Amino acid sequence: MAAYVVYPSKNQEKVIKTFFEALKIPFEEKEEETLPEDVLHGIAKGQVDILAGRTVNLEEFKKRLSSAK
Repeated sequence: MAAYVVYPSKNQEKVIKTFFEALKIPFEEKEEETLPEDVLHGIAKGQVDILAGRTVNLEEFKKRLSSAK
């Protein structure tokens, strides 16, 4: 069985539901999930750090991680 993810507008949503129901195609609705505010804040901070050049490569990260234990 194939699965399709679509992002219809409100008007399109009504048409799609009617179409699926008419053809007896099973479907489920899921509300769009948003990330928690603290996660969004962390992502934004990380992006600022990258732009400012505050990065380390993977090897340096591993060294710092192992020395922190």
